[in-house]
Amino acid sequence: MQRFETVSFQECPSPPMTPALREQARKAVQVLTEDGHQLSAGGAILFALEQIEWHPHIVRLAGRRPFIWLVELGYWIVARNRSFFGRFGFRGE
Repeated sequence: MQRFETVSFQECPSPPMTPALREQARKAVQVLTEDGHQLSAGGAILFALEQIEWHPHIVRLAGRRPFIWLVELGYWIVARNRSFFGRFGFRGE
């Protein structure tokens, strides 16, 4: 069972893509939930990890203050230094 449909923002059809969503997607990963919620950046990552049941206690804790602030800071650092962090993995085949 596939839980997510991964689509690059450049190839996402409209709808669901809107001009505002496209601009947000340029800056951070976006998740649109089945119930219509939009999650961005660290919150989107935590949602995905929760859905695949990756260390549920850790993910739940990371979603609470003050830990969510650290998750968002970590996301911001990695997103702005993709070329550096890309050397350590995350490469497509």
